[in-house]
Amino acid sequence: MANKDVQPIFILPEDSKRSSGRDAQRNNIMAAKIVAETVRTTLGPKGMDKMLVDSMGDIVVTNDGVTILNEMGIEHPAAKMIVEIAKTQEDEVGDGTTTAVVLAGELLKRAEDLLEQEIHPTVLAKGYRLAAEKSQEILNKISENVEKKDLNILKNIAITAMTGKGAEASKEKLSEIVVKAVTKVIEEEGKKIIIDSGNIKLEKKVGASVEDTELIEGVVIDKERVHSAMPKYIKDAKIALIDSAIEIKNTETDAKISITDPEKMQAFLDMEENMLKKMIDKIEKSKANVVFCQKGIDDVAQHFLAKKGIFAARRVKKSDMDQLARATGASIITNLDDLSENDLGKSGLVEEVKVGDESMTYIKDCKEAKSVTILIRGGTEHVIDEVKRAMEDAIGDVIASLRYGKIVAGAGAPEMELAKGLRSFANSLSGREQLAVNSFADSIEVIPRTLAENAGLDPIDVLTALKSEHDKGNKWYGINVFTGKTIDAWKEGVIEPLKIKTQAVSSASEVAVMILRIDDVISSGRQKPQGPPGGGYGGMPPGMM
Repeated sequence: MANKDVQPIFILPEDSKRSSGRDAQRNNIMAAKIVAETVRTTLGPKGMDKMLVDSMGDIVVTNDGVTILNEMGIEHPAAKMIVEIAKTQEDEVGDGTTTAVVLAGELLKRAEDLLEQEIHPTVLAKGYRLAAEKSQEILNKISENVEKKDLNILKNIAITAMTGKGAEASKEKLSEIVVKAVTKVIEEEGKKIIIDSGNIKLEKKVGASVEDTELIEGVVIDKERVHSAMPKYIKDAKIALIDSAIEIKNTETDAKISITDPEKMQAFLDMEENMLKKMIDKIEKSKANVVFCQKGIDDVAQHFLAKKGIFAARRVKKSDMDQLARATGASIITNLDDLSENDLGKSGLVEEVKVGDESMTYIKDCKEAKSVTILIRGGTEHVIDEVKRAMEDAIGDVIASLRYGKIVAGAGAPEMELAKGLRSFANSLSGREQLAVNSFADSIEVIPRTLAENAGLDPIDVLTALKSEHDKGNKWYGINVFTGKTIDAWKEGVIEPLKIKTQAVSSASEVAVMILRIDDVISSGRQKPQGPPGGGYGGMPPGMM
């Protein structure tokens, strides 16, 4: 019999919280489901937007999954794991974040039903892993090839990415800009295609309409010439990129110069002026007629540059300097003494243009530019931000399609084909894993079901019609959310990169498995300060010293 006089043993701090077993699983699954439900209504061409208002009153209006989840400031540990899926999807592909999150939420929701039937979490985890591996195999098998010469297909991929987003009204023009931009920055090493999305700069300027968005084969920087006497535009520009200051350097230590004679004062000023003049002479000697400086340019130096008809901009960001180097072929010089004609870059035109109420510098017509700029226009700040997010998604999709060379149709078609393949695979399994694989197949169908729900259609009717078409062997049949009828998504030009699907399935299944395997959640309380005023030890209950 237990001795009632024995004092309890405190292993954890007194204000720790602990939930274990079924309660822990239920709480984690509930948190994941709530996150998925939050972004679910944004999926597809008829998805709705969310308005997010932060503590400062700043507003973001978007239907981009990762933006919504980042702005929400989620605290629950399991919910944070779901947010990580969206971030991974964004980093890997740049699109499909909502798909990945909704799929993870559905996998956990279906798993909950199996847990209620006393199926052990490790059996579920094994079944989900098997299904995820098989999914990769099925998706790769049904995918089609794409190359950089397939411009029409690439344009359709960009249009698909922008449909249902803020840029939809101008998707025809914007998709052409995206494809041109991506094909300009492609580099090939043998058969391997290398594309760095960092070489496509997105610059925003409020004013005009989204239709006025333009592609500049070169760079646009948010800077103006430093002196009004400098030329506003220069044809056949020879560009010097300098990352040191064009001014007299201050001494490292505090130094005083004592001048007792006014003539010596003038001599000192003349010497400073001559030093600056020599710097400008070095720039002129290199035959440069445009200078972009990462640091400051002295007022006197500005005057000398203007007299020699050289266009100059100062305090240019390092990222812009790197873009300029890639676009014009210039070398970034640290020491002016090393500047020579070989270090200069070339562009057809450098000009200062007034955009809205601010001046910007356009560096255009760069031959074989490996860096381009898309200048995005829009009526308001919120519109332009959403258009930029849509453009980023489209650029990410086109890059992912070319990088991996594989694409699939959209409109819920690959998910229906995948679910069909997984059910066939489940029949080959014996044991309880079969239930988990079937559950995985049902979860995959959440994408076409959600597309239908967001369009105000009956999801049961839609799924039944799609299953009928896929059973006949029409692998690219999906749902037209505008008419409610089934369509051949490939023929209709609804196309997405394979990487969106494979990444979403692998990320969602990995996180679902991880959450299912948690059976104990211990959240420690806030640490109390050691040795508070008045003696005693913080966090120690009375009589437990």
